[in-house]
Amino acid sequence: MVLMTRWLDPDEQRTWRAFLAASRALMETLDRELQRDAGMPHAYYEILVRLSEAPDRRLRMSELADATGSSRSRLSHAVARLEAAGWVRREDCPTDRRGQLALLTDDGFATLAAAAPGHVEGVRRHLFDALSPAQVDQLRRISEALTDHLTRP
Repeated sequence: MVLMTRWLDPDEQRTWRAFLAASRALMETLDRELQRDAGMPHAYYEILVRLSEAPDRRLRMSELADATGSSRSRLSHAVARLEAAGWVRREDCPTDRRGQLALLTDDGFATLAAAAPGHVEGVRRHLFDALSPAQVDQLRRISEALTDHLTRP
């Protein structure tokens, strides 16, 4: 069976490239600001956020990797850096001898609390302030549709 390539038409090509450019520029800007203002990359910030929202501020390492869209080895490296900073601690999982938990420390929570206002302001300034309320609604609906499509079993 031979499949025909469904090439992008000029409008689709412009949309695709605009999406890539906007996504890349937004994430690079937010990452640069977090590095400058809080001394951490966006990936570390996301780990701290996920832990702060978890019961008892702890998650299994495998769950944390899934939640952040990271490979297990990349997450392990990041958590090692966060441990060195005193922001995260690893613990053995009480229900699974092979598993480990990542725990957000009080210092990590304080670091996150200090970084959050600047980060939220950056998200507001670089994303929401650039869009009308109707565009924000469209962006949410488009993002939800893509997420549903891409995560459907």
